[in-house]
Amino acid sequence: MPESKTVAFPRDFLWGAATSAYQIEGAVAEDGRTPSIWDTFSHTPGRIAGGDTGDIAVDHYHRYRDDVALMARLGLNAYRFSVSWPRVQPTGRGPAAQAGLDFYRRLVDELLAHGIKPALTLYHWDLPQELEDAGGWPERETALRFAEYAQLVGEAFGDRVQQWITLNEPWCSAFLGYGSGVHAPGRTDPLAALRAAHHLNLAHGLGVQALRSVLPAGSSIGVSLNSQVVRPLSQDPADLAAARRIDDLACGVFHGPMLHGAYPETLLEATRSVTDWSHVLDGDLRAIAQPLDALGLNYYTPALVSSPATQPQGPRADGHGDSPYSPWPGSEDVAFHQTPGDRTEMGWTIDPGGLYELIMRYSREAPGVPLYITENGAAYPDKVDDDGRVHDPERIAYLHSHLSAVHRAVADGAEVRGYYLWSLMDNFEWAYGYAKRFGAVYVDYATLARIPKSSAHWYGKAARTGQLPPVDAV
Repeated sequence: MPESKTVAFPRDFLWGAATSAYQIEGAVAEDGRTPSIWDTFSHTPGRIAGGDTGDIAVDHYHRYRDDVALMARLGLNAYRFSVSWPRVQPTGRGPAAQAGLDFYRRLVDELLAHGIKPALTLYHWDLPQELEDAGGWPERETALRFAEYAQLVGEAFGDRVQQWITLNEPWCSAFLGYGSGVHAPGRTDPLAALRAAHHLNLAHGLGVQALRSVLPAGSSIGVSLNSQVVRPLSQDPADLAAARRIDDLACGVFHGPMLHGAYPETLLEATRSVTDWSHVLDGDLRAIAQPLDALGLNYYTPALVSSPATQPQGPRADGHGDSPYSPWPGSEDVAFHQTPGDRTEMGWTIDPGGLYELIMRYSREAPGVPLYITENGAAYPDKVDDDGRVHDPERIAYLHSHLSAVHRAVADGAEVRGYYLWSLMDNFEWAYGYAKRFGAVYVDYATLARIPKSSAHWYGKAARTGQLPPVDAV
């Protein structure tokens, strides 16, 4: 049978794309928005490649109607976006800013008018700067403020949005923001990173409770985790132990409390030199372990680790480019290695088998909870060719292989209900500025013109038919 007939997805499968507010919106000082930690961080010399900022980004704030129309033309039936916390609650406290809410009302209404299902992420890293000035995520108060914010947004959009995500990749917020310092707010304090991880967990749990108090029945509430696929270099017991330590820090620190109501004992023991975990108060774990309607998984590449006793340190492929693991308490005696295979422009190994492993693992960790791939994609050095088009066959091959892995997981019993390509369009790629292009749609940063790449047309055909076209179909 033809390939497109053999890789067919369920009829109600969501074919989406994802973005985040700071990476695409721009308009950072319009309609009452105040600075987030990423505004401050990006304006700090030496923090962002090329000195880039998200001040304009790709100007989605003013071009959202055209962007939604583009999604519709491609055939997408879902769109995952994030709300900018300082746009709708400028100080991180108090009443909502109606001008900020109105922007997202217009966006959601536009999506619905085009038959595109909105998936709203409450937090994709843009903490109001005033809350960071008060201590940020290492402080319990930030989790309490997040719950208030979640309720405000839930009240505003509960009648329009059915799919809700509390946090995107809290691992990055905690360990890259407060441990290695390569993300905002740029702090390098292992204790602060662990405290931030716990208070992000608490914010999730309190946020779920707040949303449930205001959302109508039938709403879906989940979280998006970038849990690593951690592989040992060998089956030597020392390598297996190294992989367990990193799995605790990369995965268990979040899914343990969220899904099982407890931190892994091995994590607690490995971090005793840094903290006694006294910041975990009575009742916190019960608050965190809220029943979920969905679980989002973000995947890019696996990690390969060993004990230094069995193998010296090798080139690292940790899924986050230049993010060092060394500040993590418990990882001091772990060596990291480049996984074999072709790589994207980020230096990340292309390994669709890792996505299959991740899905099957979380089918076991969260039985009965629907799964969504809320981010998956690749950066390549795209350019406009002489014919005015952007040809990116490498990204098409990447998408085909990873969607095939999703299909294999579904065939093996995993309840995966949707896939959100990262990203809809090229944008501000955090510490890399505008140097890395993940989009299915090319953005000319001088003119902000949008040009769908070949991969956008390929993915759109998959979305319209529910089947994977051959890699050379465009």
